[in-house]
Amino acid sequence: MKRLLITGAALAASLVLAACGDSSSETAAPAGGGQTVAVKSIDGIGDVLADAGGKALYASDVESDGKVHCTDGCTSFWQPLTLDSGTPTAADGVGKLGVIKRADGARQVTADGKLLYTFSEDSAGKVEGNGFADDFDGEHFTWNAVLAGGKLASSSGSQDGYSSGGDGY
Repeated sequence: MKRLLITGAALAASLVLAACGDSSSETAAPAGGGQTVAVKSIDGIGDVLADAGGKALYASDVESDGKVHCTDGCTSFWQPLTLDSGTPTAADGVGKLGVIKRADGARQVTADGKLLYTFSEDSAGKVEGNGFADDFDGEHFTWNAVLAGGKLASSSGSQDGYSSGGDGY
C-alpha cells in the first residue's frame, strides 16, 4: 500500500510540474480564423481583444510610453503575447498591430502601440484582471482590458493584489 501511495504522489507531482511549464511568455498561434488577435464579446466589459485561445488581452498604464516595464516576476502573472516570427494578424476592429522586441529577445505583439498581455487568473471568456493593480520592482501597474478600437475598458472597482516589489529586472 505504501509503494502505491509513493508512486501515486510521484505521478501527481510530475503532472503538476508538466502543467506549470514556463509561463514567462506565451507564443501566439493564429486563432481559428488565422488571426493572432481576435475580438471577443465579454459580458460586462464589451468587445475585448483576445488571443488565439480566447483569453482577454490587457495593457498597463506604466507601459503607455511604449516601453517594456513588465519583466521577471511581473510576467509570471501577466504573460506577454509574443510571436516567434512573422507579422501578427488581426480580426476586423482590432486596430493596427505591431511587434516590439523585449530585452529577452521575445517579439511582443502590440495593438495601436499598447503592449499586449494575458492574465494568469483568466480563462477564455472570463476577465478577472480588468482594473487590477499590482507592484513589481518599485513600479505600480494598473491593468485594463483592451477594447476593440484601441480604448481601454473602464476599471470600476479596482482590485489590489499580487504585490511583488522584490522581483527585479
